[in-house]
Amino acid sequence: MVEVFKTNVESVDHAQLLIAEIHKNFGAYAANFDLTDCDKVLRIQSKTGIVDCNELISLLRKFGFNAEVLPDEIVSH
Repeated sequence: MVEVFKTNVESVDHAQLLIAEIHKNFGAYAANFDLTDCDKVLRIQSKTGIVDCNELISLLRKFGFNAEVLPDEIVSH
């Protein structure tokens, strides 16, 4: 499962710090940031299939950053 979060992370240094913390605290997660996106996107892929959004948001808050789940967009034709 993949969850996508909107964040307020601006710098590569902060992104790298947070990725290291995410990997340390959530061993089953693969994390990456897209800081070029207007939403400063954080993508989390879980090897176990479930992403604990609340715990992840709490971890970012501990470091002074905000995150919110971006809803899945369904395109209808």
